[in-house]
This record gives sequence, structure tokens and C-alpha cells, in this order.
Amino acid sequence: MSVFSDPSSLLGLAFGLALAAALAGFLAGLFGIGGGAIYVPVLYQTYQWLEVPESVAMHLAVGTSIAIIVPTSLRSLLAHLKRDAVDRKLLKEWLVAVPLGSIAGALFAADASSASLRGIFAVLAGLIGLKLLAGRITWQIGQDLPGLAGRSLAGLLIGFLSALIGIGGGVLNNTFMTIYGRPMIQAVATSAGVGALISLPGLVTYVLGGWDDPLLPALSLGYVSLSSVALIAPVSLIAVPMGASLAHRLSRRHLEIGFGLFLLIVAARFAYSLA
Repeated sequence: MSVFSDPSSLLGLAFGLALAAALAGFLAGLFGIGGGAIYVPVLYQTYQWLEVPESVAMHLAVGTSIAIIVPTSLRSLLAHLKRDAVDRKLLKEWLVAVPLGSIAGALFAADASSASLRGIFAVLAGLIGLKLLAGRITWQIGQDLPGLAGRSLAGLLIGFLSALIGIGGGVLNNTFMTIYGRPMIQAVATSAGVGALISLPGLVTYVLGGWDDPLLPALSLGYVSLSSVALIAPVSLIAVPMGASLAHRLSRRHLEIGFGLFLLIVAARFAYSLA
């Protein structure tokens, strides 16, 4: 599209996406999330501004978000591995379950309509936002994680829902691990690895799912905007270690409240777009 080659449009796009990238990268390290809850609404709004066809704008936002989460989650995982806080055993057990769920979620999204994706994102973003506002869950289902079957089912579900809406699965995994008695810092650190297990197969699926779609803008590889990845990924990678460092030192309650409110606003915006 011509707007992609317009210098003034690209400057505005770069500035807005750089701000979103810095915040998402910081949150990736802080909460163990991939940043997709920020990337998807920002990218969707940006693509609307750039007049990307509505039928592919949401798919492109979700697929691009998944692509950006690949380096962000790997960078966050390395930062937490250095502090020896990751549940390596759980990640090894999820080497099959989470990627399978991710592929299924990405395939479902590729065939879904734009309206369906926006509706699903609104519901899940709203639920995650309410969970963050409610704060840390104090009650527990058990003193430790369930058996292998239960852990595998949880991994499939986390992978499916995360790839479906373009997030790294951090909030979902944090909730799962903490209601089974695991420390929050271990859940946050492990979530970075979960993000990698979700984003790598999800990326391939979104690329193939949108292959040769004539409505996609220039510099797209399937449902992944290469120009957006090039703008966002470097800034996010710089911000990740700062968030990871803060996660091990400070209370995050105010950030949880702010992020929760942001997600509720995003959910309302997507819900309104369906009216």
C-alpha cells in the first residue's frame, strides 16, 4: 500500500510502535508475558489507520504479535534462567502439549472471521484484565501441580487460547501455577519459556495460514508484517531485562492495576467495534 512508502506515515507508525514495544518488552520481563495484549490492539489500530482491509487487519495484528513474541520471550527466558527461577521440569513436559495447542489455536484463528477474532480477544482480554485487577489469587486448588494428564491438558489449553489471540500465555500460566501452590516469581519466570513454546509454532502456522492472501499489505509474510516486526522487536528486546530485574525486586501491584485497566479498555474498544 502507498502509505507504507510515505515517509511521514512511516515516522508516525515507527514512533507509536516504538512506545508500545518498550512498554510490552518491559512487561514481558516483569510479568513473564509476551506483550501480545499490548501489541495486538496497537497493531490493529495502526493497520486500520494504514487502511489495511478489515478482513485481514485483525489476523495480521495477531500473527505479527506472535512473531514479535518469539525473540521477546526467548530474551525474557534467558534473563530468568540466569536467576535460576524457571521450572525446567514443567517446560520439558510441555514441549509437546503447548506447541500442539498453539498450532490448533493459530489454525482456528486463520479460518475465523475478523469479527470473531475481535470478539474472542475482547472476552479473553476482559477476563485477564479483571484477574489482574483482582490481584494475586490467595486460594489454592492444591499444594502442587496436578499429574501429567492434568498438566498436559493445561498446556494444551494455554497454548490454544494464547495463539488464538496473539499473546504469550504469561497471565494464563501464572494463574495455573499459583493456584497449585507455586511461588509467583517461579510462575513468572516459567511463563517466559511458555511464551517461546507458543510463539515458535504459532509463527509458522500464521505464516502458512495467510500465505498468498492478496489483501495483505506489502512486506507481509502470511499473516506477519515484517516491517512491524523490524520496528518493534529490537526495542522490546532492550526493555525485557529491565522488567525481569524489577520482577525480582519490587512489588508489582500498581502495574497490575494499570495493565488490568488497559486490558478492560481494549476489550471495550473491540466489543464496540462489533456493535
